[in-house]
Amino acid sequence: MSRPLGAPGHMGVDYEERVDFDRLRRYRLSRAVSSLASSSCGAFLLFDFYNIRYTTQTWIGGALGDKMTRYALLTRSGGPTLWDFGSAARHHKLYAPWLDPSSCRAGMLGMRGAIAPSAGLMESAVREIKGLLLDAGLADQPVGVDIVEPAFLFEMQRQGVEVVDCQQLMLDARLIKSPDEIMLLNQAAAMVDGVYQDIVEALKPGIRENEIVAMANKRLYEMGSDQVEAINAVSGERCNPHPHNFSDRIIRPGDQAFFDIIHSFNGYRTCYYRTLGVGRATASQRDAYKKAREWMDSAINAVRPGVGTDEIAALWPAAPSFGFENEMAAFGLQFGHGLGLGLHERPIISRLNSFSSPVELQEGMVFALETYCPADDGFSAARLEEEVVVTADGPRILTLFPSEDLVVANPY
Repeated sequence: MSRPLGAPGHMGVDYEERVDFDRLRRYRLSRAVSSLASSSCGAFLLFDFYNIRYTTQTWIGGALGDKMTRYALLTRSGGPTLWDFGSAARHHKLYAPWLDPSSCRAGMLGMRGAIAPSAGLMESAVREIKGLLLDAGLADQPVGVDIVEPAFLFEMQRQGVEVVDCQQLMLDARLIKSPDEIMLLNQAAAMVDGVYQDIVEALKPGIRENEIVAMANKRLYEMGSDQVEAINAVSGERCNPHPHNFSDRIIRPGDQAFFDIIHSFNGYRTCYYRTLGVGRATASQRDAYKKAREWMDSAINAVRPGVGTDEIAALWPAAPSFGFENEMAAFGLQFGHGLGLGLHERPIISRLNSFSSPVELQEGMVFALETYCPADDGFSAARLEEEVVVTADGPRILTLFPSEDLVVANPY
């Protein structure tokens, strides 16, 4: 029998092999370099926080994640060069020996316009980048950019830099996970396994959705999470339609309640739904759960290398059959998405896109599969999610909290 995928303790130890972070860094950078080499670009200029982490192996606080200030240049002839908040750049020089200290530079572009482009920060940054490209003999080649502020794009064009898209290439590079990445994803999922046990024990009438969210956040950070990105807590009449958030609603006897826990451990994320009954469950709620589980199982059973994402999507019900006018309106309910440093990586699996643009499953892909079934009582619903690794032997599941049948918390 195949051994379980490893989810060892989080410390470094001498008595068993765990995550090899040097190997992880080399793997990620080599994938990005290979993607660049296969393109028409002389360099990639990266603003996407996850692409920056993938290539430079650096990370700073999530409060700066949407400011479009950090950026990295990966060239055919060397790199990466990283521009960061000044104090962070100095920290990298001390504690990130895999980077050339001269390639850790202070940078500031304006914090999404808080400093106006007229201040000249973008103009000088583009001149600096052009100088590096000229020194590398790449000044006449296109520069691939993943995401960008319009003002910075316009400045690159004004200074004569040809800009093309490289987000597609970086997402392709991040598609196949190494054993170290899979171990980190599994460790992150193991943390959520435990949080769901806490939720089952706490889920009683009188507790509020936001209290469950607070408890889950506290527990995850105690276990070593580096970012709790979001926790959805949805109960009672809020289950149908699905609002994808949490509120201060007081949970009541007989409610259906479902939760989605999205956090990361060493950057690697979970997206992990479970549906629970509170005290008791009706036949309508159980029927919805059974259908959601059947749709989930049919998708999981089809997962193997060589299968197309269109074949997976075809196993799920069409939007009108569960109350939505079309696939756009139902997007994200019968759904699959890659997991890694980002929450939504490749492949994206749904009836909206997979029939027209299928992707062949490959060994080493990791993705979450999600199903949703409204109940015929008009307000309850079931929501399930499993994280799946594609292996040569078929699917391996990372999300282990029981979901084969509806779990009723604190039954009467």
